[in-house]
Amino acid sequence: MASIFTKIINGEIPCYKVAEDDNFIAFLDVNPNAKGHTLCVPKQEINKIFDMEEDHYLALMKFSRKVAIALEKTVPCKRVGVSVIGLEVPHVHVHLIPLNEMGEMTFKHKVSLTQEEFEKLSKEIHANL
Repeated sequence: MASIFTKIINGEIPCYKVAEDDNFIAFLDVNPNAKGHTLCVPKQEINKIFDMEEDHYLALMKFSRKVAIALEKTVPCKRVGVSVIGLEVPHVHVHLIPLNEMGEMTFKHKVSLTQEEFEKLSKEIHANL
């Protein structure tokens, strides 16, 4: 069965997309730790990051870096944190989280945004790519 991320990639589930190329997509996390929390996901459904071919893994990191730089230009923060956990969805994804305090990386800290705020933010991040 396709993961929720594959369904997003296929357009079956909507997302607040900030970047996309032939191999990867980046979109805002709808249950964010901080404003701007973004997921970078390979379009190929792979369960574990270290099961990726090395070139594909490195390309994901390069894509994630590009998105993180745009994110930092868009959302005021001290830095952008990076995490790869992936237990909740069996599809590789890199979390990019704008950080102003360490608690924002715990996945216990959540913020709420309206649909309008998500839409505006995704467009602003995309504009900074």
